[in-house]
Amino acid sequence: MSVLEKFRNIFVRSPTPVSMAKLVTERGNGVYSWNGKIYQSDVVRSCIRPFARSIGKLDAQQIRDNGENIKVNPDRYIKALLDEPNPMMTGQMLQEKLATLLALNNNAFALIVRDAGGYASQIYPIAAYNAEAIYDADMNLFLRFWLGSGKELTVPYENIIHLRTDFSTNDLFGESNMDTLRPVMEVVGSIDSSIVTAVKNGGMLRYILKFAGNFKPEDIKASVDEFIDSFLSNKSTRIGVAGVDAKSDVLPVTPTDYVPNAVQWTNAVKRIYTFFNTNEKIITSSYTEDEWNAYYESVIEPVSLQMSNEFSRKIFSRRERGFGNKIIFASTNLQYASMSTKLGLQAMVDRGAMTPNEWRRVLNLPPIEGGEEAIRRLDTEPVQKGGNSE
Repeated sequence: MSVLEKFRNIFVRSPTPVSMAKLVTERGNGVYSWNGKIYQSDVVRSCIRPFARSIGKLDAQQIRDNGENIKVNPDRYIKALLDEPNPMMTGQMLQEKLATLLALNNNAFALIVRDAGGYASQIYPIAAYNAEAIYDADMNLFLRFWLGSGKELTVPYENIIHLRTDFSTNDLFGESNMDTLRPVMEVVGSIDSSIVTAVKNGGMLRYILKFAGNFKPEDIKASVDEFIDSFLSNKSTRIGVAGVDAKSDVLPVTPTDYVPNAVQWTNAVKRIYTFFNTNEKIITSSYTEDEWNAYYESVIEPVSLQMSNEFSRKIFSRRERGFGNKIIFASTNLQYASMSTKLGLQAMVDRGAMTPNEWRRVLNLPPIEGGEEAIRRLDTEPVQKGGNSE
């Protein structure tokens, strides 16, 4: 029994025992994940890996802003939940898995397990084959998942963290990548197969024996085997000299580096890169500071904002959010900045905009004692304290 299946009976609200048709209203609203083969593509996996790792590096924090002061991680149980959402993974691993599922299916789901008091205690990612929206007699929304074991898991939507992209025609789910990616994936697959065949043929075929006259197939095979044993075998004692009779000619095959459909393959790969909003420099980590910032702002930042909103509204009640509680996923993308940019952040520390430890984190240095307190140079005091007054 999987971990998710263990919680199945906890989250399914058992309605009054009458006919199923009257209890659950099927709205025909579902989403279906890819059959799994897309992730076997090295091109697709190389596109998703930088995205997932970048999402995994986001720093999950609880912020409480009541309008007068701001507290970071004021509740220990929320900090523990974000750092270790379940016994099998850390927060980084959870974020990477959700990012991978989101990139593959344009939908990512995570189950929130609550304690007896209704507070979130664990979070599990749901890697389901299918997900379907259903409503009970009171029009409460549920999601029904079909797990890899073939069993079903039905959960109230309020206990599901749901990330989505390409949110268009469907009322609840993001549009599937299946129909969009299938044509280009078929092109890449057929080209890959032809390349493998060409390489095998080029590496295996070295000579052709051309026979003068018509021979039985068994005679041709016998002559070829004799030629191999006499001149191509490791055990052959004839080195540098070969002799054949007049009934056959030996034609050498010159190996080539020909790659079939190279242009088509390159164009297909570029189409996949474009689909996943990435490029070769991001994949090979050869980007500049400006190129990374452009990738972060266009791809990573929208997802981090969606994660902040979704985690906040599903973990906290409306009353708790009214007191200023929210979850944010802070970025440390300045780690990719040039050294001159990092050193220039000294002015931010002098003016109290960054703490010394935040600056040291950008420089990949360990924190120091007292470094979490913001400091300010004496010549940069607030106006009401150090400014001139009339």
